[in-house]
Amino acid sequence: MPAAETGCRGGRVPPGMDLVTQLSPLLAAEAAAEAPGTGVDAADLEQAVWLRLLEQHPADPAHWVRTAVRAEARRARRLRRQESPYGSAPAADPDPGPELAAITAEGRRVLRAAVGRTPGNCPRLLTALLSPKDPTYREIAGELDISQGSLGPMRSRCLGCLRRMLAAEVAAPELGGKER
Repeated sequence: MPAAETGCRGGRVPPGMDLVTQLSPLLAAEAAAEAPGTGVDAADLEQAVWLRLLEQHPADPAHWVRTAVRAEARRARRLRRQESPYGSAPAADPDPGPELAAITAEGRRVLRAAVGRTPGNCPRLLTALLSPKDPTYREIAGELDISQGSLGPMRSRCLGCLRRMLAAEVAAPELGGKER
């Protein structure tokens, strides 16, 4: 039998039995045994090991699967210890203060002015996209009397134009932090 047919029992895969069929029950059992202590799903462990198996071609797949599941479980436990819950992050200040409110208002004013200077149908499209009502593509296309399919490409062109206009207006600092 060719060396490529090595497998779980006795080092050989029975004729007609592929590696996935052979290793699936073993991998599922190993992952189910290791998963509770890791904080990840057994299916996630299985998927990680299948991915590693595709990258490597072990001589003894059964032994390799057992070792790989344990290694993935250790990695998951290590990552879990390093992570902190999102809820512990400080909340945003509900009252941003007058300075931030003024800066935000100025940014909106500059954006609206730039939108008004864009060519063609761009001002109408960008105004619709910036609407607080959050209209759908279908609603915007109906309002502008254009096909819904042409809305995406038109949006890309208009945003590109707006991006170039705003980049030209905002001076980027030079190296060393000096303004131009």
